[in-house]
Amino acid sequence: MDELERVAAAAVDGDPLAAATLVRATQSDVWRLCAALGDRDSADDLTQETYARAFASLHRFEGRSSLRTWLLAIARRVCADAVRSRRRRRLTLVRDDADLETLTRADDADRVGEGAAVTDLLGRLDPDRREAFALTQLLGLSYAEAAEVAGCPVGTIRSRVARARADLVEALGGDAREGSGTARG
Repeated sequence: MDELERVAAAAVDGDPLAAATLVRATQSDVWRLCAALGDRDSADDLTQETYARAFASLHRFEGRSSLRTWLLAIARRVCADAVRSRRRRRLTLVRDDADLETLTRADDADRVGEGAAVTDLLGRLDPDRREAFALTQLLGLSYAEAAEVAGCPVGTIRSRVARARADLVEALGGDAREGSGTARG
């Protein structure tokens, strides 16, 4: 049993300091996953819902995976539920490639603008690819841990991450490739 699992056991026993410690130790990862799979505007609410579900079922945690992996799997389900419930009113921060190009070329682009562009690029990925990319590249989970969170084989995670990278490279460099090479007829 690692330190986080000991803290969780104390939280199950009703220790409010242990519950707060558990949240502090895991909140940034949960929030980042919620922001990547949902959207930044709702990440706080999704994170809160994740902890509500986690604390309601913490007494059932069996330790078959790490507590962090278990918690991120809950966050994944919370995000999937939220995306399904608001699929029709989805917001897009950047409307089209011309807007994205304007953001990336601006010399005085601020971090908020850059964050919006990154969020938009991630949002354009297929949901399975975005999830695999966020788990491994943004949260730093191993492929095995990401596979456990996503409930799929490790090879599937590897494939989704590779495809997500290719999609991102294409989205960032598509216009440059179209302008070079042989003429099409």
